Amino acid sequence: MWALDQAYAPRAERLLADTPVALLAWLAAGAAVVALLVEVSLLPASAFRVVVVTAGHGALLVTALAWARVGSTSRGIALALLAVAATASAIGRAGAVAYLGPVIWIGVLAARGQLAGLGLGTPVSLRALAAGACVGVGLSSHLLVSASRTLGVRAHVDHAAETLAWIAYDVGANVLAAECFFRGALFDRALRRWSFATATTVATAAYLARYLVDPLLPKSAELVAGAVFYLALLGVANCWLLTRSQSLVPGLLSALLFFAAYRTLGAR
Repeated sequence: MWALDQAYAPRAERLLADTPVALLAWLAAGAAVVALLVEVSLLPASAFRVVVVTAGHGALLVTALAWARVGSTSRGIALALLAVAATASAIGRAGAVAYLGPVIWIGVLAARGQLAGLGLGTPVSLRALAAGACVGVGLSSHLLVSASRTLGVRAHVDHAAETLAWIAYDVGANVLAAECFFRGALFDRALRRWSFATATTVATAAYLARYLVDPLLPKSAELVAGAVFYLALLGVANCWLLTRSQSLVPGLLSALLFFAAYRTLGAR
């Protein structure tokens, strides 16, 4: 009788449930081996960038897909496409076009209805897209003005091919993997357990940690402080965009606009 009188409250899913631990371990081990071989000059330095992109962004992307209950074959294809893109980009700047591969594959999965749990493949309004664009343009504008006044760095594109290659990397690896994992997967799970403020804090803190440990980013004190400030704002704004629109697309748009502006500063 007690069971009939009490409302059923399902147990909250563990925050890290369904994480592909074995695959992540293999990625970490492979990255460590390649880094060692590069250190002893048995592999070219470009191999380090390839493995960082593949293992780092690949770990985020496949974990997000696993949490969305996407099958192992589809996750493997996403990881392979990311590895191909990183390798092609290391061979030549024109190879950066291969970063369209992961984007197209994620689009295919979304069209099949497999990524609704990440906020992809669901309807998104023009108002939500406009909000995402406003966030991206607003942060980008502030970044460019602040960099010019405080660091004396002005927006410029001396080498268009290189800048476009970095933007392609953002589209198919950096922004795609980060938004799918930190907002579509981690924030969404945290929000089911805690308040918006707590879930946003957890997702944004993890987002900042990802960039602070990235060996491909500059480590000067000024740039690190700036990165923490702007990425924290971007992270909070994208959590809000996802909550309001129930779609990851506005956050993807805002992040892409922000990183496109960052690339014009020539920061590497």
